[in-house]
Amino acid sequence: MGLRRRSAARSASPPGAAPGEASAGASRIGNWALALWLLLLTVVVVLLDSLTGNDLPLIPLLVVLPALASVFCTVRQTTAVAVWVMLIVVGSRIASTEAFWDVVFLLGFTALASALGVVACAARIRHATEVARLRTAAVALQRQILRPLPIVTRQICAHGLYAPIEEDRFVGGDIYEVVQSPHGTRVIIGDVQGKGLQAIGAGFAALGAFREAAVREHELTAVADAVEDAVVRHNAFSAETGETERFVTALVLGFDDGDRVQVVNCGHLPPRMLHDGRATPVTLHETSVPLGLGGLSGEARVAETFALPDGAALMVYTDGVTEARDANGAFYPFDERLGTWSACEPPQVLEALLADLEEFSGGVRRDDVAVLVLSRPPKDDSPAPPPGAGAMESPTRPGPHRS
Repeated sequence: MGLRRRSAARSASPPGAAPGEASAGASRIGNWALALWLLLLTVVVVLLDSLTGNDLPLIPLLVVLPALASVFCTVRQTTAVAVWVMLIVVGSRIASTEAFWDVVFLLGFTALASALGVVACAARIRHATEVARLRTAAVALQRQILRPLPIVTRQICAHGLYAPIEEDRFVGGDIYEVVQSPHGTRVIIGDVQGKGLQAIGAGFAALGAFREAAVREHELTAVADAVEDAVVRHNAFSAETGETERFVTALVLGFDDGDRVQVVNCGHLPPRMLHDGRATPVTLHETSVPLGLGGLSGEARVAETFALPDGAALMVYTDGVTEARDANGAFYPFDERLGTWSACEPPQVLEALLADLEEFSGGVRRDDVAVLVLSRPPKDDSPAPPPGAGAMESPTRPGPHRS
């Protein structure tokens, strides 16, 4: 979705293989480092074995090396370690005075342990590749659900970034959409409660309902109610199949040709106004329950109105931004950092925000990040940029929470 910053160096991967699949089968230790450690451990064991003699033979301890290699190395490296161990064990027993059957048992045990190490390594890599493929498929599904950015309508220009977590138990359900309708431009940004593929399903239900209601309904509150109904129906189906019911926090916004913005806050984070070099929270007095929980509240949803001055931009986002943490567990100082970029153009704000989040969290995130910066389009006849021309995504790097 848009421009993707890539690291300069990448390991070679088969054509059509996802980066996660390639990294799943990659070695965690280099050949030279492996050879050095293998030689050092072998020398230590052989020397100790020569000192203890036949009373306490230590050569059999070498059989643990293929097992250790299977955890960190490729199949080829593990096979090399297994062959090396077999050569050392056979060589140490050529001139042995031990009983014949003791030597045969040791050689057979070493061969079996070495073979099991190679098999375990192949099984580990196969499993890791399958998991990486599933993670990549889940993120690809998210990208197919969400439209490329930027999106330009008659009323607004929506720039944004979307940085998903490519790990099955962390993948979330952040959603956004911008729809041009006969009643103006309608925008939704939301965050599905919980993680996993079920969260993506709830997000898809909410998005589908919004796309239809945004064009059909005249009132913005009716749009929110339509999405509420869709989430409730999805939860009813989830309950029948034994899955967890979920709710969606969301902001539903409406833009007309004037300078006013309507918003229905369904338990979501308030937007930020970028104007005159400052970033200020937009105060919303009417906050209703999240979508899917409307039955717990007897109050109808209310739309509020506030001004969007000329030259101002509105930032809406999910809690993947505000709840990002550093290595010490401190939360990301969102308002403080945003104020330093508020005078920049929307694409520059998003680029700075993404880079700063990556640096602050040390490249380790636990939640998806979705951010939209909404501004009035320039009053000229220049053509709109193609979808995806200004969207940004998180850099793809290997790591515990990345593909």
